[in-house]
Amino acid sequence: MLPALTGYSKNALAALMAEWGEPKFRATQLLDWIWKKKAASFEDMSNLPAALREKLATTHRLHALESSQVQGSADTTRKFLFKLGDGRYVESVLIPANPALYGERSDRRTLCVSSQVGCAYGCKFCASGLAGFSRNLEPAEIAGQVLMAERLSGERVDNLVFMGMGEPFANFDRLMAAIEIITSEWGLHLGARHLTISTSGLVPQIKKLADHPQQIRLAISLHGATDEVRDKIMPVNKKWKTADLFEALDYWNAHKKQHLTLEYILIQDINDDLEQARILAAHAKRLTAKVNLIPYNTVEGLEWVRPSETRCKAFRDILKNAGVSATLRLEKGHDIDAACGQLRLKQETEEGIIEAPVK
Repeated sequence: MLPALTGYSKNALAALMAEWGEPKFRATQLLDWIWKKKAASFEDMSNLPAALREKLATTHRLHALESSQVQGSADTTRKFLFKLGDGRYVESVLIPANPALYGERSDRRTLCVSSQVGCAYGCKFCASGLAGFSRNLEPAEIAGQVLMAERLSGERVDNLVFMGMGEPFANFDRLMAAIEIITSEWGLHLGARHLTISTSGLVPQIKKLADHPQQIRLAISLHGATDEVRDKIMPVNKKWKTADLFEALDYWNAHKKQHLTLEYILIQDINDDLEQARILAAHAKRLTAKVNLIPYNTVEGLEWVRPSETRCKAFRDILKNAGVSATLRLEKGHDIDAACGQLRLKQETEEGIIEAPVK
């Protein structure tokens, strides 16, 4: 499979042009066509010599993925299904900050980006891992999701959250290479403060990101305030217990100014007990962390149930009354398979790439 140009850093592309005997400025021209002008093909690159365009077309792909399906509309949440070069699929979700009124555009757009095909961490409530882990995404495939979402929507993405398919910290090096492309002036030029990486709790990588110079934000997929609850739904907790995780978060706070976010999916009779809310409040207050409460988003093939709205609000109120910044997030995109991995799972099952998960 030919390499994709969207995976090249500025230095790597400059080295390629030098190897081909091209002048140094060709790398700058190429980067401008790829990331700023969002060219659809090498033929669009009108200020490059025809011979160079032809050579690029025979040695490289321009993009690492192609659009397969789009669900949603311009004034709502949109889900993109992208086909990769090896025939696998990956998802991204574009979320407006607030529902647009009367067809008007939202003032801010957040893209949820995937980092792997499938997931090996097997969180019990998530569709991403239902068919297991296939492979890590390459930098071109990670950064390419942002580029393609902007091309397809015609809109600038303001924020990125690495909360899609996969465990981002299990693909740490490729993820950071993609972030270099995304944040660089020659790339998508999106400030690191507008990027959030979510992890289920990989302790060594939390500390590694804490030592990284960029001001990237961190969110923890917590979903349980005690080992007893986390052990039921988060296999990662077998390796790194809550004590290990919270020690790593203390390390983060000692090295970073960016406040932590604790993500908590509320699942009926699993983690919605109000005692969990009280324990969570104590942790969040000590860490000066914000808490996002998310009522469970139904996934075909899984047994979990969303709590009642009354229960969700009672859980939130315990946090707020303890002085914790807490939001109860009514999910967007429930009608377009927006839970992580659902659309990809359907497509790959239909094509016979994977077998339908056993319920």
